[in-house]
Amino acid sequence: LSPADGATQCQYDRSAMLALDLPAFDQDMNGGWRTLEAKGCVMEAADLIQVWRQAHGSMGPADTLLSWHEGQLRADVGQYADAIRLFQMGRHPAADDAKWGWNLYVDGSIAFLRGDRRKLEAARANLSALPRPAELKDAVGPDGKPRAVRWPMNIRVLDGFLRCWGQSYKAAYRCPVPTP
Repeated sequence: LSPADGATQCQYDRSAMLALDLPAFDQDMNGGWRTLEAKGCVMEAADLIQVWRQAHGSMGPADTLLSWHEGQLRADVGQYADAIRLFQMGRHPAADDAKWGWNLYVDGSIAFLRGDRRKLEAARANLSALPRPAELKDAVGPDGKPRAVRWPMNIRVLDGFLRCWGQSYKAAYRCPVPTP
């Protein structure tokens, strides 16, 4: 692609994007900011999330989710300091998170970005020690059928960070699982 082709590829209707509600903007895997990321426009997607968050103001838990997704995109392009700041904003209140381990995932992700393997290993160990919450024992999908939920959530990402230690966030986040 020439620079002009790349610029065209990454164009989007800003007004239409900002008009989207949170589910359409963030959770539609074929819409919102994800359309830019899918085209390789990672910086543009991160910047769009930032603009959308500013336009819509603080939204409590929804803002922490968007902060996390923006942080992931910034980490993908090597903006680790910005990613760490955004990941910190993505923490859940300790009382709400005690049995879920999201903040341990945050700790491990930040440790990876900082190059602190010891803290990453500690976060992974603490996450793996969490018992499965009762709410997940009989989980059902949107179709009403039983649904298996991997536990602990996000442990595979921390394992990937450890397996692909020394690689970029983007590579380590997608680190392949070895075949037995």
